[in-house]
Amino acid sequence: MKNKLGTIFFIALLLASPLFSQKINVEQLKGMKIRNIGPAGMSGRVTAIDVVLTHPDVIYAGAASGGLWRSTSGGIDWEPIFDEAPVQSIGAVKINQNNPAEIWVGTGEGNPRNSQNSGEGIFKTIDGGKNWLRMGLENTRTIHRLIIHRDDPNTVFAGATGSAWGPNPDRGVFKTTDGGKTWRKVLFVNDSTGCADLVVDPSNPNKLMAAMWEYGRKPWTFNSGGKGSGLYVSFDAGETWTKRTDKDGLPKGDLGRIGLAFAPSKPNIVYALVEAKENALYKSYDGGFKWTKMAEADKDNSNVGDRPFYYGEIYVDPKNENRVFSLWSILSKSEDGGKTFESWVGWKIHPDHHAFWISPDDPDYIIEGNDGGLNISHDGGRNWRFAENLPLAQFYHINYDMSVPYRVCGGMQDNGSWVGPSAVWKAGGIRNADWQEVYFGDGFDVAIRPDDGRYCYAMSQGGNLGYVDMFTGQTKDLMPIHPDGIELRFNWNAGFAQNPFHNCGIYYGSQFLHKSLDCGQTWQIISPDLTTNDTTRQHQDKSGGLTIDATSAENNTTIIAIAPSPVDENVLWVGTDDGNLQLTRDGGKSWTNLANRLPGAKLGGWIPFIEVNKRNAGEAFVIYSDYRRNDWRPYVYHTTDYGATFRRIADEKR
Repeated sequence: MKNKLGTIFFIALLLASPLFSQKINVEQLKGMKIRNIGPAGMSGRVTAIDVVLTHPDVIYAGAASGGLWRSTSGGIDWEPIFDEAPVQSIGAVKINQNNPAEIWVGTGEGNPRNSQNSGEGIFKTIDGGKNWLRMGLENTRTIHRLIIHRDDPNTVFAGATGSAWGPNPDRGVFKTTDGGKTWRKVLFVNDSTGCADLVVDPSNPNKLMAAMWEYGRKPWTFNSGGKGSGLYVSFDAGETWTKRTDKDGLPKGDLGRIGLAFAPSKPNIVYALVEAKENALYKSYDGGFKWTKMAEADKDNSNVGDRPFYYGEIYVDPKNENRVFSLWSILSKSEDGGKTFESWVGWKIHPDHHAFWISPDDPDYIIEGNDGGLNISHDGGRNWRFAENLPLAQFYHINYDMSVPYRVCGGMQDNGSWVGPSAVWKAGGIRNADWQEVYFGDGFDVAIRPDDGRYCYAMSQGGNLGYVDMFTGQTKDLMPIHPDGIELRFNWNAGFAQNPFHNCGIYYGSQFLHKSLDCGQTWQIISPDLTTNDTTRQHQDKSGGLTIDATSAENNTTIIAIAPSPVDENVLWVGTDDGNLQLTRDGGKSWTNLANRLPGAKLGGWIPFIEVNKRNAGEAFVIYSDYRRNDWRPYVYHTTDYGATFRRIADEKR
């Protein structure tokens, strides 16, 4: 994975360079080697963990977009073992404990945030990760759970959440009895309902519980919950299933995401964290037949959980049926069988927790994964060690300046914005201390002022923009406001660009294009609303379904790409998240919408990137993305005549 990330980074720098317009002898690049320059002060979202029980220092960690990693030293050293796979998003990893060289991986993360990474099926290795075979289920998009039958390792169950972005039939619970050669779909509700959790009774490998979840995303909204959701039980290894309902003690009405956990020491005790009209923890004392409501998540200071679409997982101490762990923004636990919860770890480690493993032999040995990486405890969570050498950071954007040596900068999912050197002229090479975090939250574009490298611009979600003095740390808020009080709409990842003709010039995108020539101290609006202004897409405050989740992640009808020509100051290209491709050739006085000139593209998609030729203002490459409406084909366009005509240069035959 390190080599792939480095290659992508190098290509991005190359494309942005004036040298790209010249002929390059590719043979001369073969001698170049990728080097890791950091930053290493953070990691990235860890989504799956498993450990070899007979050798508990052997740990496998799967990442949202960083592949699968193995440590044989208890988390001290790590190596990537999934780099040759066609996708690096991991949803589940499971070791055959009877033969630890056999490992199964389900791809596509099962926590469908707006920046979710999808997968391409299920993979298997029988030689400890040296070689991998794809074992089918390519169209599931996300596989969140894997279970290997205790007594028959050729029998494997896969819980597929399915596409977050639209209906697809390849979701539910799948079963193989021949080691993955063939699969049967043994639990299916409808093409909008996937499997959010799948657990097995520790005392009976043929007894399974599945949490089915009806959910779906659109670029402008998210819905969790529906009639398809529910809790199902099987006693015959998944061949038949029975649904538990409000008649059995579960909530009435539509349900959302459900997290499930058996108590290993007393498997007749089962817990279910249920999203409903009132989110709550439920408990069964008879193996899942009847249920009793325990703690209510919606009560103040309950510490049960929040944001069920993004977390929704619970675990039970293997030796204490009354100790229950809940994964959400923080880690919390109950010591009284789910009646009350207390903050257990709080903010000692990075928030937003998604993966958890606890040793069945030593409950003090715990590994957890979150948006910031992986942490290990050997004393029951009193102290944690951060795995600082797992390079999983999820960059939204990268940039560089013309310092000597040049600096590299960028913003990451939930890990802020950072600036660091490409090289250092001192013994020991680049270290963590050479990197500086300049802005917080989710990080996006970072740009260094070209005439004074002491200052940079940095962003966080929903349109926040700062001007940062990297020497003192002083930060000025630059987020524009409308002079007439009109509410501005900013994307989660708003469009930003520097003005090639003015050292203190920048552009910023809401529904309007904002221009500043004084480093953001004052702003001028140089466009009308460049989006469709479709009011049906402007209700992010109601997004979430059963549980409202208004974080600006679903802000829509906004500008997300700004590409000024470096040879003609009057030429600017703009892309929006609702399909508009706008061009001005007179500095913003007039605009032409080119959206209907992109062959094969449906109106209303996503235009996140535009690259303008460094010498010809009329030549541009345009990325059109429509997977957010369940169209997974690639679209890349090229024009040489200011958008009068476009040629589709990716996937032209489809």
